[in-house]
Amino acid sequence: MRKESTRRLPATSDIDGKRRSFLKASVAATAAAPLVLTPRKSEAQVAPLLPSPATTPWAEELPTAITPLSALDALDPMPMTSANTGGGECGRADHQRYDELCVAGKAGRPLLYQLTAKENPNWVFNPAYPPQAIWGYAGNMDTVATTPGPTFHARYGQSVIVRIRNELPANHTGFGSPEISTHLHNMHTPSESDGFAGDFYSATLKGPTLTRAGSFNDHFYPNLYAGLDEFSATSAIGDSREALGTLFYHDHSEGVTAPNVLKGLMGRYMIFDDLDSGSEDSGLKLPSGAYDYPLSFSDKRFDANGRLFFDELNPEGVLGDKITVNGKIEPVLRVARRKYRFRLLNGGPTRFYEFYLQHKNRTTSYGYTIIANDGNLLPAPLANQFRVRIGPAERADIVINFANFPLGTELFLVNQLVQTETRQPRDAQAPGTQLLKFIVDREAPDTSLVPALLRPLRDLPSAAELAALPVRRFVFSRTNGNWAVNGQFFNSLLPRVSVPKGNAEIWELVNPDNGWQHPIHIHFEEGRILSKTVNGVNVAIPPNERGRKDVYILGPAQTIRVFLRFRDFYGKYMMHCHNLTHEDHAMMLRWDIV
Repeated sequence: MRKESTRRLPATSDIDGKRRSFLKASVAATAAAPLVLTPRKSEAQVAPLLPSPATTPWAEELPTAITPLSALDALDPMPMTSANTGGGECGRADHQRYDELCVAGKAGRPLLYQLTAKENPNWVFNPAYPPQAIWGYAGNMDTVATTPGPTFHARYGQSVIVRIRNELPANHTGFGSPEISTHLHNMHTPSESDGFAGDFYSATLKGPTLTRAGSFNDHFYPNLYAGLDEFSATSAIGDSREALGTLFYHDHSEGVTAPNVLKGLMGRYMIFDDLDSGSEDSGLKLPSGAYDYPLSFSDKRFDANGRLFFDELNPEGVLGDKITVNGKIEPVLRVARRKYRFRLLNGGPTRFYEFYLQHKNRTTSYGYTIIANDGNLLPAPLANQFRVRIGPAERADIVINFANFPLGTELFLVNQLVQTETRQPRDAQAPGTQLLKFIVDREAPDTSLVPALLRPLRDLPSAAELAALPVRRFVFSRTNGNWAVNGQFFNSLLPRVSVPKGNAEIWELVNPDNGWQHPIHIHFEEGRILSKTVNGVNVAIPPNERGRKDVYILGPAQTIRVFLRFRDFYGKYMMHCHNLTHEDHAMMLRWDIV
């Protein structure tokens, strides 16, 4: 990777002014003088959406294993530390700490990959619906895009560069906008590779205001633990207690994240180390290889002709009534009689889930083991659990032992959480909706384990140390018909918070409304929940939320206090509601590490 002299763009220049003006007008996402918008209509005034047409259950089969993307020998043109604008790359800041981390050897010479965002005109969600256009990612030299996109298997201590090309059609029809800014959620990543919302790009956009014209952007993922500087005396790659595991990447373009992700721009990224090794012969020996299986769920709604529908200008959002599992509606997964690790992801945009494993008689439920929340192994497994709830962007890794069932058994992953509006889910209620059928159809050896201890947590600071930390308060509320943080709409040019690198703080997340839930995502650093209160009264932190997290479900009239550290890199990051409609309609802020 050759570092060349090139003009370094300031953080505030990564914007296409014409597109920004349109988006700001359409969703009122501006930090200028407040706009008086049409208030939200009452339920009686809102015409109900027609249900999606009926689908054919259990007609589509998922592959029995997910093959990870392989590294390339080279990229053309070769990546550079500075943006290769002459070679077609969009503008960006220099890759931070590249010489130190890669040339000096801490993270190794980067492996090279390529993703291409493009349209697939013939995607089939279900045989009852016609083939239709989706947007997805093609891996390396592949020509056909899929949703989800290719799955990565990365390792701590081995850096990667992912070249992300934009070949979306400029003159497309329907919802979505053909610009991209890809976020790897929630990797400890330098800001220029984080997928900042204002850093969208498209080779098809031209004009004097566009500073990010280019067909691709090179993302540098060092794949190092957080705490690199703090633990430099004892570890070359940071604090292993800060390891992630289950991540995903998705488009994060300002104002159009919901439609672009709904249209298919997302994929999975798994990262391993010596403990969570990706092998059944070393480390924790968790189910691995073909038996480590990502499942991505997304709520979608289809029109009377079976075509995907979304209203991107509606600040209330559109609640999907059909759930895709890895891009398919009501698919089948054939499994062996042994243990599996399933990495569950709520890909959004809106719906919450509560998952049960049930017999086909719809009355018998079976237990499983929860080993991870969001991207992280818990300190110890939670055995014999019968349900797990995840909001948009939350993850949960569970282990199901199909050896407990005879060959030919049919089981179903069922969502029992009732949700009839975008505001929030109601209580769980049987029998629920069957989303995925498992068929136990073969024998297979099993040397995997679920040990009694997984990954240890770093101790929290003492009570006195916590009391001495700065506290920042963020109120997530409805403002002038749209969504706001502390009464202000998102402005990608304006950092609302500046944190000195190396500091620790407490962030207080507040939902004053009793009618909405907000899954709040803080980029870059994971946090630990210190407390939860509802109407000022302390409530228990659920066991599966007592590890490190990056999404915090902010319930009605609730306040969550989160302990955070800010380490290793500088630059601009974001905090936002991961109900993607709320995010697009301005419930997001920029914060900087300085």
